[in-house]
Amino acid sequence: MAAEFVHLHVHSQYSFLTSAVKLSDLPGKAKALGMSGVALTDVGNMYGAIRHYKGCKKEGLTPLLGAELFIPRNGSRNGALDHLVLLAENQEGYKNLVRIVSEGHLRSAHDYAPAVTLDFITARNKGLIALSGCMAGVVAQRILEQGVDQAQPTLAEFRDRFEPGHFFVELQDHGFPEQPVLSDILLKAAGNLNLPVVASNDVHFMTKDDGVAALYLECVGKGRTFAEEQPLHHNSFEMYLKSPDEMAALFGGVPGALENTLKVREMCSALKLDLDKPMLPQFPVPEGYDTDGYFRHVSSEGLEKRLAHFRTVGKKVNEAEYRQRLEIELNVIIGMKYPGYFLIVWDFIREAKARGIPVGPGRGSGAGSIVAYSLEITEIDPIPYALLFERFLNPERVSMPDFDVDFCMSRRDEVIRYVAEKYGADSVGQIATFQNLKARSVIKDVGRAMGFAATESQRIASMVPDKGQGKTYTIDEALEVEPKLKVLHDSDARVKELLGYSRKLEGLTRHAGMHAAGVVISDGPLTEHVPCFQSADTIVTQYDKDDVEAAGLVKFDFLGLKTLTVIDIAQKLVNARPDRRNNPLDLSKIGLDDKPTYQLISSGETTGVFQLESSGMQQLLKRLQPDVFEDIVAVVALYRPGPLGTGMIDDFILSKHGKKPIRKLHPLVDDVLAPTYGVPVYQEQVMQIAQHLAGYTLGGADMLRRAMGKKKAEEMQKQEATFIAGALAKGVAAEQSAAIFKEIEGFASYGFNKSHSAAYALVTYHTAYLKAHYPTEFFAALMTADKEKIEKVVRTIAEARAWGVAVLPPDINLSSVDFTVVYQHPDGRGPQTRGGPGKLRDRFGPQIRFGLGAVRGVGEAALETMFEARSGTGPFVDLFDLATRVDAKRLNKGVLESLVQCGAFDSVLESKGITRARAYAAVDRALERSRSASRDRERGQTNLFGMFGGSKAGGAAAAAGDEYPVAEEWDRMELLKRERAALGCYVSGHPLFRYQSKLPRIGALGTLELAGQKPWSAASVAGMVENYQEKIFKQSGSRAAFFEIEDQYGRVEAKVRGDRIETYSAILTCGEPVIVSGKVSFPMTEDADEEREPTLLVDGVELLSDAALRATRAISIRLDAERTGRRDLEKLKVLLEGSPGSCPVQLVLAMKDGAEAVLDIPGTRVTPDGVLLGGLERTFGGPVAELR
Repeated sequence: MAAEFVHLHVHSQYSFLTSAVKLSDLPGKAKALGMSGVALTDVGNMYGAIRHYKGCKKEGLTPLLGAELFIPRNGSRNGALDHLVLLAENQEGYKNLVRIVSEGHLRSAHDYAPAVTLDFITARNKGLIALSGCMAGVVAQRILEQGVDQAQPTLAEFRDRFEPGHFFVELQDHGFPEQPVLSDILLKAAGNLNLPVVASNDVHFMTKDDGVAALYLECVGKGRTFAEEQPLHHNSFEMYLKSPDEMAALFGGVPGALENTLKVREMCSALKLDLDKPMLPQFPVPEGYDTDGYFRHVSSEGLEKRLAHFRTVGKKVNEAEYRQRLEIELNVIIGMKYPGYFLIVWDFIREAKARGIPVGPGRGSGAGSIVAYSLEITEIDPIPYALLFERFLNPERVSMPDFDVDFCMSRRDEVIRYVAEKYGADSVGQIATFQNLKARSVIKDVGRAMGFAATESQRIASMVPDKGQGKTYTIDEALEVEPKLKVLHDSDARVKELLGYSRKLEGLTRHAGMHAAGVVISDGPLTEHVPCFQSADTIVTQYDKDDVEAAGLVKFDFLGLKTLTVIDIAQKLVNARPDRRNNPLDLSKIGLDDKPTYQLISSGETTGVFQLESSGMQQLLKRLQPDVFEDIVAVVALYRPGPLGTGMIDDFILSKHGKKPIRKLHPLVDDVLAPTYGVPVYQEQVMQIAQHLAGYTLGGADMLRRAMGKKKAEEMQKQEATFIAGALAKGVAAEQSAAIFKEIEGFASYGFNKSHSAAYALVTYHTAYLKAHYPTEFFAALMTADKEKIEKVVRTIAEARAWGVAVLPPDINLSSVDFTVVYQHPDGRGPQTRGGPGKLRDRFGPQIRFGLGAVRGVGEAALETMFEARSGTGPFVDLFDLATRVDAKRLNKGVLESLVQCGAFDSVLESKGITRARAYAAVDRALERSRSASRDRERGQTNLFGMFGGSKAGGAAAAAGDEYPVAEEWDRMELLKRERAALGCYVSGHPLFRYQSKLPRIGALGTLELAGQKPWSAASVAGMVENYQEKIFKQSGSRAAFFEIEDQYGRVEAKVRGDRIETYSAILTCGEPVIVSGKVSFPMTEDADEEREPTLLVDGVELLSDAALRATRAISIRLDAERTGRRDLEKLKVLLEGSPGSCPVQLVLAMKDGAEAVLDIPGTRVTPDGVLLGGLERTFGGPVAELR
């Protein structure tokens, strides 16, 4: 007769990096081995409990839910930890286990691990079954530490801590020499106390063959190589999911050891989790209302407010249609018992808006609800755009509504704090996410453990291709689709071994984290419902978004959207303009028919515009020429991998412009497809076609849409029969309706949610409107929102300048903390013509001023004291005036040096003829003046000048010019380098400007152009080298250098290897502009949805000045005729004679009336190198030479 046995001590992938058991495989494997149930007892957590419960139920097994807990030995907070296994017998036991596990994480009894005391467990022992544990268990450790005499009293103590018959003595045999001895001691003591014993196997991997892979997993967790870990390992590979016969071979002679596992299983079969039953917290309603009545009241009130606004702005609508739609939705929502959910969302959005926190117009299918629109949960009117409520909440398929709400990135946490205050801090938490070992990362991890060089394992991992759409290939799939990987696997035994172990570990879980947006609100403390852990100060459920909803908690997504922050900042800047102070812009009130906005979108000049930034999208916009809001909605839906490969976009564009007839599907549904020019784009169109053509209800049509997405053959046959029968009743021939069904079935997999697309199109429209009408304010907002990401600031500066917007350096008197907009003509009398190459037309002459908060080394304390002094006694006159007036304790040399180098004193010193170089040389003197003034203030003294008003009296505290030491002026290159050191980017110019005209001739691409190059194509980029670092790889001894190349448009990463480092390191670290040549690589990332950034693999490096010099045939020097005197020309002569060469020189004198005098300088030929160009810049105060 076959043995019967159930495993009671099993660790899964959620015992992070210590178990190779994949939870999804566990129930099926247990069933295949002939077991009637299987336990899950992960270390200190219940992350996998719901999944295990469902998996066992699906296989017809009894799920035993438990955990192996840490117990502090002798109550010490930093001493040893022992183990105890608990299993939930019933619902009460499950709730107690949830509380106990949560306690270990939220209020641990130990300083270094999630632990609980025995007393805490004893007080919550109802419905719990305890096992004495493994050799690391409390019982075993007391015996091993204190002697055999401790066995019986310890077991007696544990017997008394739990309900009668709920404590079992655990016996194990993994081949450790101590275990038979320990088992004999435990058996004798258990017999004396009449306690039941159970056999267990402390499972950490599924089969014996997985033992080595499990050891590699431990190496990954500990950051060790296999060679380092193996000598420390217990050398047992017995801790796998053994069959009942294998367990009988070990414990068959121990009475009750196997049978009692079945008894425990039978006891635990009483646990019945009531899943998928939403439990909403009670929303407090005013006196005189119940929840349903108040929900009706605020919804109706909100709709009337919307309709009143329509009447105010002259928007004509069928008000009866709106009220009827509202009533239908209210009845459905109330019937489904979801008013509380809507009221909770309405409340926190209302609070956010009251606090001035930007809230998005909606996202997802919720934008199809008129109730949501009435409650101002969403801001897109669903009726004109045929957005369907049934796509959001289907009365024929009960499911929870799900509003995803976007908030300003920087203030999202305020809304979460409000919710926590309203419902109780212990009732609000965030949701767990899990970081899994994906194909590429596990290959690198195992490769490291096997001793592979990092470069080699990276090379192998990079052969695993992307699937696209956020998915990556598994290793098995990659071996099928990537021939290079297959050849390597078949030809190299070590690679085969690497991939073999990696496949066994692929999909396991590395660690738990916190979902960025998912928030749950419970009725009462969260720990009464789900196990929790802590991340910083936030309570986080141990269940992920799917399991937490199965457990009955309702999820709310509080998403942070940076674009809302940008819009908010931009709108505030716009409303500070001289022409808008009494007429503030409110984007929620603007029409959706603004011609300049559509002109901007159609131009493709959409960098910075939400959803329209990529180069591919910009090209599409130029072809499409959107001129109505529906076009924006459609283009967002169409620009995705699915539609891009079908020709739908071409049909859409050609039909829009009349170059192709609009396709007619059937008279009953042609109106449905009219807004998209006969091209089906949205999921809602599938639903409407089913409704109009085949008589489906919209709820039934939503079920059809879902069925088409899942592609289940049996279900599709039923739906097709229903569709054809319904169409026949409407007079449509079966053959024709069958053809239409097949067509929409094929389209359904590409269709996009129109409600989401429409809501996000509104954000797109608002950002485009700001850029079209107020580009300066828009760019300043982008720079402020991205101030922590200097590479994005660099790109925005380049874009702003291309539009003719000046970006000014920080100014000690005019700058705030963040980027601001200043106006050259606050009276509005400036020119309104195009400025230079850009598109700015603004009679107020707006410019962007850098904020002082962007200056490196200038902290909050220094800024605070400077702003206090500036607001108290007026603008600073110069460096010494500032030093005298601010608190010396909050000022240091680094602060003053940074302020000088970034140009913050230029406006007060240049007029006095004092250069940045001289001001920099005066910093030590200024600091001494600061300390002296502070000492005088502390003694209550003042100097003679201070008695008469200090700087207010015209700068008495300012220094005479001779207090600034004489210093050689920095040439343009030196000035820019120091500016970048202070700001992280170039503002007043760029080192490449010297050579701008030569870059196309020498074949240099811009950094932003590299992203459009083909992988492994050759390319050259000119720029400055930043963040150069050399690295030696320990295992292989090989070297590589990593750096970034920065031009005026952005940055790109570069890498140089081997002997090339010696060849080029001197040039790469010289601080001069270079041109770097190599091959364009696109490194793989774990996130296949992430936009891949190019890396340049360097083959050659050259000074840009040398490359430009070879391509230069002449040099033109442009000077202002009014300002150029004989002395200047003599200096010019000396400079030219000091750089003899072969290039002829042309002098261009710019006249006051705009005319130019062009003079060839006969007999003068020069070498236009850095020495000459730098000398010209020092002499004439800026770049005057053009290379030709």
